[in-house]
Parts: sequence; C-alpha cells; structure tokens
Amino acid sequence: MTQRESMEFDVVIVGAGPAGLAAAIRLKQVNPKLTVVVLEKGAEVGAHILSGAVVDPIGIDKLLPGWREDVDHPFKTEVTADRFLLLGSAGSVRLPNIMMPPLMNNHGNYIVSLSNVCRWLATKAEELGVEIYPGFAATEILYNDKGAVTGVATGDMGIGRDGEPRGNYQRGVALLGKYTLIGEGVRGSLAKQLIHQFKLEEGREPQKFGIGIKELWQVKPEHHKPGLVQHSFGWPLDGSTGGGSFLYHLEDNQVAVGFVVHLNYKNPWLYPFEEFQRFKTHPAIRGTFEGAKRISYGARAITEGGWQSVPKLSFRGGALIGCSAGFVNVPRIKGSHNAVLSGMLAAEKLAAAIEAGRANDEPIEIENEWRATPIGKDLTRVRNVKPLWSKFGTYIGIALGGLDMWTNQLLGLSFFGTLGHGKTDAASLEPASKYKKIEYPKPDGVLTFDRLASVYLSNTNHEEDQPIHLELKDANLQFKSELQVYGGPSNRYCPAGVYEWVEKDGNQVFVINAQNCVHCKTCDIKDPNQNINWVPPQGGEGPVYPNM
Repeated sequence: MTQRESMEFDVVIVGAGPAGLAAAIRLKQVNPKLTVVVLEKGAEVGAHILSGAVVDPIGIDKLLPGWREDVDHPFKTEVTADRFLLLGSAGSVRLPNIMMPPLMNNHGNYIVSLSNVCRWLATKAEELGVEIYPGFAATEILYNDKGAVTGVATGDMGIGRDGEPRGNYQRGVALLGKYTLIGEGVRGSLAKQLIHQFKLEEGREPQKFGIGIKELWQVKPEHHKPGLVQHSFGWPLDGSTGGGSFLYHLEDNQVAVGFVVHLNYKNPWLYPFEEFQRFKTHPAIRGTFEGAKRISYGARAITEGGWQSVPKLSFRGGALIGCSAGFVNVPRIKGSHNAVLSGMLAAEKLAAAIEAGRANDEPIEIENEWRATPIGKDLTRVRNVKPLWSKFGTYIGIALGGLDMWTNQLLGLSFFGTLGHGKTDAASLEPASKYKKIEYPKPDGVLTFDRLASVYLSNTNHEEDQPIHLELKDANLQFKSELQVYGGPSNRYCPAGVYEWVEKDGNQVFVINAQNCVHCKTCDIKDPNQNINWVPPQGGEGPVYPNM
C-alpha cells in the first residue's frame, strides 16, 4: 500500500458545520498567521447539514458582529409569530404563549436554512485564509507515540466492495496539526472513538437522541405566513412516546415541516417516518399543504441528553465541539447557537495555547470553562426537561418540565436537582411480543409519501462498488435478536429504507441497501444490540441538501 502524503497545519478541524466553521473563523480573527484547515465529508459545504431551523443569533452576533450589513447573509426571515399546539386525533388546542417560560420565546430569532448558513460561513472563513476541503471524509485518528492526537487521515478512495484497490485507487491524506477539533455532528465516527479512547463519558449520563425528519415545501401564497413558527406535541404519538413537530414559514413561499421522535421509545413496531406522514394529515396541519409541492427531504439524529450528558470536551491533542459534544437545548429545539459558541471558545483557547508554545497536549481549559459560558447557562436551565418527559410521559412530563424551566429562570433553582437519564436509547427497546403491530395508512403521493420517493429528494448517492459503510458486527446476533426478539426494528427506525429482512431460499436474510443512507446515524444509536457501526463512506457521498 502506498504511503500517505501529509500536510501540516496549526489546527485541523473535522466538519464544516456551524461549530467547525465558527472555530476556523475565530482562530483567524485571533491570530491571522495561524494555518487552519477544515475537512468536510459532504460533496460541498452544507450538503450534509439539516436542521429546522430557528436560530438564536447570539452566536453569530458574537462571531461576526456586523453581519446584518452583509447583503448576502442567509438570515432573511425574522420570527413574527410563535405558536404552541397540543394535538389530539381530531382537534387541537393552542397553548397561551404567556404559559411558556421566557426562554422559549422565539422573537428576535431567525428562520433559516442551516445548510445555507454554513455555506455563507464558509465564504467568511475562506476570506480569512482558512483552507476548506469538501468531499474528504476523515476516517482515522492519528496519534503520536505518547498517545496524543496529532491529526486525522482521510479515507482511501477507489476501494472495491471486496476491499481491494480498483484502478482509480487513491490513498488518503494525513492532516497533521498542533491541535485537532472534532465537529462531525451527532454520533460522529471519530468522536465515538475518542470518547472511548480517552474515557470522556466517565461520570456523565448516557447521551440521549432523537430522530428528526424534515421536508421542505413550496406552498400557495395564501397559505404562507412569513416568520410563523409553530410547534406541536401529542398526536400521532401516544402519551408514553416523546416527540413533537415544527412548521417554519421561510421566505419565498417555502415552509419547512419536521417531526422528531425521541429514540428512547419502547415499542419496536413504531415507525418514525410513518408517524411523520400521519402527522401531516391532522386537520390543524394539512391545510398548509393544499396545492403545495414537496421539494426536499432529509433526516438526522439529534442529541437530547443536554447538560448532564455532555462528555468531557478536551483530550490530549484536541477537543470536541458542537453536536459532537451534544449542546442541543431540547425544549427550545435549538443547538446551532451553542455550536457556534463552542467553536469560538475552543478556538480562543487553542490560539492562546499555540501562542504559548504548546502543542498536542490537553487543552483542559476548554473543559474547565464551558459550563460558565452562555452555553452552560442555556443548558442548565433546561436540564430536567428530557428526563421528566421520559419518566412521566408527554402530558405530565411536559407540565413538570415547564414548571422546572420557570423555577430555573425566576429563582435560579430546580426542585428536582439534576435528574439522570437512566438507560441508553438502544437499551430502551422492548421485545416485539409485548406490543401489537401498528398499521399505517398507505401514502397518497400528494401529502404523504413512501421512503424511497422521499430519499430521491435528498439527492443521496453512493458508489455501489465500495465497502458497505454500515458495518454489521455479528450476522447471527442480528437474526436471533434483532429479528426474532425485536421484530426487525431496523426496517422501521431507518428513515431511508436502508435495512430489510428478505426471505431467500426459505431463510430470512438481512439486506443493507447502503446506497440509500442519508447519514442520520439512527441505526448506530437505536440497534438494541449495538450491532451496527456507522462509518463514513467515500468522501463526497451521501445526501446533498440544497436548502435544508
């Protein structure tokens, strides 16, 4: 095998999301002489970025104070109205805004395409001299002989399904740095390795997750209300299953609609994609989409553990930032503002360390200081919402969570202290025999759709002649447990139709349609035996989200 070429930088950043790009920009703002590189596995910056998204501008205001004077900025739609609905099977109740803790107020926030925000941030970074390499997946952590991280290597290109090099083979490149920042997003493959290697999860609660599924629609002008933010909970989920929805009215008659299911659900027959399709048929929702056209689709996992689940951020040679650490505020359904702030914090500490002549040691100051920043303040006030919801169900849990947010905001304390999460999401699934199968209606192709038609709108593409990037550890365990005990939930929890159990010669065979994968990582999280390991495919593959 040919030897890797290598490139040296002061700081290597994995992931061109809000955290990684903010870190890159801030590094160059603090010290323009620093050499900074950002690796992005998507075909272009923003290709793999998917979020609601309603953005709190606190991070952007701090990073780029004059951004409002930039005519090309992507923050086009300021929130004009904020609604909260409780849905029943046939009707809905609007909750008075006065009941909501002030931190839930969205006025002053912006409805955006987060993928477009990242594209814009990338131009700002490049103007400052940051090197950005889209289409290159970081697949390996590099260490020195003392066990400190010295950088990452990109994956080899042109490897066939059989693991052998093809005629177009290209060896990956080593990117070496004095420090490395990992901002891969939720459940990133390198972050998983680092958390295990350096025991960063010790003393923390298990991380919790949700699966978020989103569609972008072009609606009729008479149904469009620019700046409207609407959240709901309740139907079609039962009271013991956490989740909710959003409708965000952007510019140009576009509406983003999304549905989140908490991945600690117990019933293996639950089908998050189909629950989303059912949600759109509710009388309070479907009118928005009469005569409308669906133009995009995507899905991604969301971190939900919050304050008590954030792993130790720093390790020898670098730190975790953004959703690799898990800074999402669950009740606010926001994380990009904290991602930006975390990237800035890490950048400032690394710039100072390099100025002091340090390299490849542990920047412990990042870990020591984040809880005293606005990130910590944002998360600590809502730290009990998720565990209360999980323990008491939707109706009592949300009421108690709301009370807890009020006392945190007004009195600076919680009557509950800091609650734990308990089981991992994988361990929460129960045997299929305990539940009745859920029958879902067939899609009409107008308002509701099937998964394959939806994946088509995500522009997902993978070269078929390459190793499958969804690694099955034990095929026998998958049959005996995932299928025979749990009823094959992978066929349902995946929002892209990647997994199937197919009968062949009288036997059930587990089929992995890796080319459909939208890189949401749900399988890596929810498989009850943790028997599926998601790793990056060749760089530049996966979805290409144009405006998500």
